[in-house]
Amino acid sequence: MSDATSNRLSGRPFALGTRGSDAGDLVAVLVGERVLDLRALVADAPGDLRSLIEAWPAVGSRVQAAVDALGDPPDGGITAADVTWRAPIRYPWNLLCVAANYRSHADEMGVGQAIDPDAEDPVFFPKSPRSCIIDPGAPFAIPSGRNIDWEGELALVIGTPATGVDLEHATDHIFGYTIAFDVSDRGGAGRPINGMFPPPYWFRGKSRDGAAPMGPVIVPREHFPQARGAHIVTRVNDEVVQDGSTSRLIFDERYLVRAASSIMTLHPGDVILTGTPDGVGVARTPPRFLAPGDEVAISIEGIGTLRTPITTAP
Repeated sequence: MSDATSNRLSGRPFALGTRGSDAGDLVAVLVGERVLDLRALVADAPGDLRSLIEAWPAVGSRVQAAVDALGDPPDGGITAADVTWRAPIRYPWNLLCVAANYRSHADEMGVGQAIDPDAEDPVFFPKSPRSCIIDPGAPFAIPSGRNIDWEGELALVIGTPATGVDLEHATDHIFGYTIAFDVSDRGGAGRPINGMFPPPYWFRGKSRDGAAPMGPVIVPREHFPQARGAHIVTRVNDEVVQDGSTSRLIFDERYLVRAASSIMTLHPGDVILTGTPDGVGVARTPPRFLAPGDEVAISIEGIGTLRTPITTAP
């Protein structure tokens, strides 16, 4: 039996995040609406979330026991509304995204066709963890003349090393789930790309500085059983622009972990964005893009809301 299957959590639900404080960033435990510092519950726990995930086979059951022992509501800590959340993991070794993973989004982008997830693999592209990941509430600055689009996504976080895993055991390697904004550059002013290779040009379209807002928390997979039916809503200035469910993914999390781990080893803390539902701006008539002063809010029931204000690049 693997570490992933032998250390399953069972007990009171909680989430984990990274919060800012006068003492620096701290690993925080969210229980209901109360936020407690992890080391107040487990004194020798690792001090950052990626290290905690790496150590989870040894410490996870102790964290669960400490949460189960809390009062109702928990004593101490602070309210979630008073927390300054950082990106949960800064920075994973790998940050992967998958293209057109909802049938409805594939159709609106003009690339829809019959896909057999048991016979074909998804198309991945990377983002730079160091350059792209920003905190909840941190602004994304639109480069001059570029057309910037919204894509709200459920993201999965790897818990144990995964190399060449099969479909049956793929979810055993998932630690939990968070929210991500796959900021997408749809073109505009700037130097043209040379004509040696056909578009799309994923690097410029997906890897600008700040193009992966993430958070606010990670919910362990045992406490997020709705992963294959999670309701995801994206709003721009309170207007609903995307309203979907992960039940409509072409490749669910099992297929994504299997496919990615067939190419590269996935490490604890690595993040895979699972794709976006239909409703993106470029597919509208006429196309619609973000502007300075907008706010993008991506909500997934059971995780929370990730907010990103849009500003102008200096």
